[in-house]
Amino acid sequence: MEQKIERVLVLAPHTDDGEFGCGGSIAKFIEEGKAVYYVAFSTAEKSVPEGWPKDILKTEVKEATKRIGINPANLFIYNYEVRKLNYVRQEILEELVKLKKEIKPDLVFLPTLNDLHQDHQTVAAEATRAFKQVSMMGYELPWNTITFHTQAFIKLGKSHVDKKIHALTAYNSQSQKEYAREDFIRGWAKTRGTQIGADYAEAFEITRWIIA
Repeated sequence: MEQKIERVLVLAPHTDDGEFGCGGSIAKFIEEGKAVYYVAFSTAEKSVPEGWPKDILKTEVKEATKRIGINPANLFIYNYEVRKLNYVRQEILEELVKLKKEIKPDLVFLPTLNDLHQDHQTVAAEATRAFKQVSMMGYELPWNTITFHTQAFIKLGKSHVDKKIHALTAYNSQSQKEYAREDFIRGWAKTRGTQIGADYAEAFEITRWIIA
């Protein structure tokens, strides 16, 4: 039985989390004509490397999501303080409930509930509350997890991985990070693809799955 998915919502605690966790899937859904919405909760101004404008990540997420094909009108950027999302979790929950009513997504991508980062945990927990009647999949960020259950996979083609990498290269301020390297991103997608007999894939934990 095929689940009909037309409207996809990607929740990123910080700019670039969504592209790392499910960028290939975003590219694939857009290629298939689905409406994809992207929400970034923090532009991490206090974590921007020295020498860069404090609001650089706001500029970079706009470029990255444009490269991957997301309509600029479908990009939502909040300015919550990095590493302190748990201080405003009720406010975040209320914003998520508003987004649910406005977007009416069929599928929500969010950080895995096993993510160790405090901001990621907050977004994952509040999203699970807000979207409890919607199908949800938790994406993996290997550098933030000890345990990740590969319960679902989305097959990708080379073009989808290429678009993911192209989008992530928009984050020039973050290029020094090891996990931003092209060989890692491509190898990660290749590894997940090998698990299911495909060239490339992204893996997810099932937070909730609803079949209409």
